[in-house]
Amino acid sequence: MGVLPQGFTGCASWLFGVLTLLPDSCMLSSCVRLVPTTVRPVHSLICNSSRSFMDLKTLLSSLNDFASLSFAESWDNVGLLVEPSPPHIVNTLFLTNDLTEEVMEEALQKKADLILSYHPPIFRPMKRITWKTWKERVVIRALENRVGIYSPHTAYDAAPQGVNNWLAKGLGACTSRPIHPSKAPNYPTEGTHRVEFNVNHTQDLDKVMSAMKGIVDVSVASFPARIDDEQQTRISLNCTQKALMQVVAFLSQNRQLYQKTEILSLEKPLLLNTGMGRLCTLDESVSLATMIERIKRHLKLSHIRLALGAGRTLESLVKVVALCAGSGCSVLRGVEADLYLTGYAGCSLGE
Repeated sequence: MGVLPQGFTGCASWLFGVLTLLPDSCMLSSCVRLVPTTVRPVHSLICNSSRSFMDLKTLLSSLNDFASLSFAESWDNVGLLVEPSPPHIVNTLFLTNDLTEEVMEEALQKKADLILSYHPPIFRPMKRITWKTWKERVVIRALENRVGIYSPHTAYDAAPQGVNNWLAKGLGACTSRPIHPSKAPNYPTEGTHRVEFNVNHTQDLDKVMSAMKGIVDVSVASFPARIDDEQQTRISLNCTQKALMQVVAFLSQNRQLYQKTEILSLEKPLLLNTGMGRLCTLDESVSLATMIERIKRHLKLSHIRLALGAGRTLESLVKVVALCAGSGCSVLRGVEADLYLTGYAGCSLGE
């Protein structure tokens, strides 16, 4: 079973902590005045009796604290898309779901200094900036008027306090986890690989350690090890992919010096409660009809579209819900659930 809003195709907007699902032709915008942030000390904040200002770099840092751009999908184009020449002070931040020409004119009327557009107005590379297409004209108008453009898109979808998490709150009491968990931007230790091996004889240790320390991007440690009642030294090193080739080359040329070699590929750790989609297990099963009313109430919609699975009725019980803001095909495909909630489903889900 799948649910999506009546006549809606999955534009998700995250404004002031409230998600709304909008038709493709809709425009939603709002304008806010900036006040000093409490996320971190703001030394570049300029205040007087009537207005508050924030340096663009400081504001971008605060936005990244809320939802790191590293959460975004690899195919997405997120972050600062248009930057006026520095220094750039932001007094008015303009929020919108989609930055069209009409929305740009509204932002200029409200004297916006930065536009936060959920969907990126620049997605594919531009080979020229002319007056020919509306996207080029939006960029031109932004640059002419010293207005920055920032887009978070899937970073806000994946964030722990983001769009998908907000959708899950409308289902009722449940436990949820990301369907596609996000990985940390960095490895837990230096390097991408770990190599471990035993040095057979103490007299060979200095040669091995000297060779390993002489390779760039290698961090090495040693500790005693006992194998078959023989005292040996265990070497453990972390290295980059490039350095790994040099380490392997040395070991290949000095096979008599070591034994019991292990080469491990290090993984970036998964981030808690962060990632695309949510798989939600309700504390108590409810009928499909009850779940539909919960979703409508949460989204403040009078109608939603429903595709009933074979043999299912409005009285069928729902225990597991798989959801994804926007177009959920790539996230929800192959996931087993009683109900799929998404803004747009142009594929067969759960297969």
